[in-house]
Amino acid sequence: MKAMESTHRSPASDISQVRGSRVAVIGATGYGGLQTIRLLEDHPQLHVTYLGGERSAGRRWSEICPFLPIPDDPEVQSPDPDNIAEFADYAVLSLPNGLACQLAPQLLKRNVRVVDLSADFRYRSLQQWKQVYVHEAQNLNRDDVQLCREAVYGLPEWKGPEIAVANLVAAPGCFPTASLLPLLPFLKQGLIENDGLIIDAKTGTSGGGRVAKEQFLLSEASESIMPYGVVGHRHTSEIEQLASEVAGQPIELQFTPHLVPMVRGLLATVYGRLRDPGLTAEDCTTVLKAVYRHHPCIDVLPVGTYPATKWVKYSNKAVLSVQVDNRNSRLVLMSAVDNLIKGQAGQGVQCLNLMAGLPPTTGMSLLTFYP
Repeated sequence: MKAMESTHRSPASDISQVRGSRVAVIGATGYGGLQTIRLLEDHPQLHVTYLGGERSAGRRWSEICPFLPIPDDPEVQSPDPDNIAEFADYAVLSLPNGLACQLAPQLLKRNVRVVDLSADFRYRSLQQWKQVYVHEAQNLNRDDVQLCREAVYGLPEWKGPEIAVANLVAAPGCFPTASLLPLLPFLKQGLIENDGLIIDAKTGTSGGGRVAKEQFLLSEASESIMPYGVVGHRHTSEIEQLASEVAGQPIELQFTPHLVPMVRGLLATVYGRLRDPGLTAEDCTTVLKAVYRHHPCIDVLPVGTYPATKWVKYSNKAVLSVQVDNRNSRLVLMSAVDNLIKGQAGQGVQCLNLMAGLPPTTGMSLLTFYP
């Protein structure tokens, strides 16, 4: 399809021909938007044809992000649903919570399929979203109950067929992704007790976004590690939602995130109790390998080898490992992801690939940049 068929100039590029699907990236200058653009710049079938942002609107891309050049140095546009629909088939929304839910319905009415990287559509219940995202809900008059029900939770390894035909995908963030991937196979097969589940997760500072915040200053975060959101963290109920769906009964778990002094990467350790005390670490490793044998973005390590965040840096891989403490039948699950790729933008592109009928890894590297 030609990007210049309209009488208007494409806001993202002067490329005369775009072969494949056109993608708008809204919130282009945040970490999620930047990583999405970087991935799509090398994509053989998906092409960025619209850059949207509020604070950066009206400025040339080279003024804002000279470190990531884009052909023809496009101008960032204020997100307008009609303009987006003219120049894009898909939209990736990398916006703060409470903003995507205002734009997405307008795009869907204009036949633009949406991948949302925020939490606005991750809950099947709008009322539950309002209870968890209290501050955002106070400033909104949301009534999109049906849209929340229709949105597909964008964890490709578990929702692939639904994502492929979805018009609205709510991509999970880094904490739910790293926590759920090793946990769900054992809940699905009823191999662990449903109560007493504990998730201990550690993330780099980029997980807090690009907007300046005191706790992410170098002088605050360096040479220190800090738990936060110890009880009632927003991602707890989100993790519980899919865990309950897979287990077939309500799941309550304990989730504690920690901020560690590195820029990117996330390590989650999940603790549960085996129903069968005779299961070994080798048995549990076989379970993970069987579940993910056809999923190229998941690597399962041999028993005794444990994941490190450097092993997944800049890649769309999740690396999993398992150990069993035979003294107490405790199952220990470990998972490492790059929080900005498999935990955010890469997951979004993986969903776009499925929606476009492409192999899930199209255009993405599964190799780390080590060290």
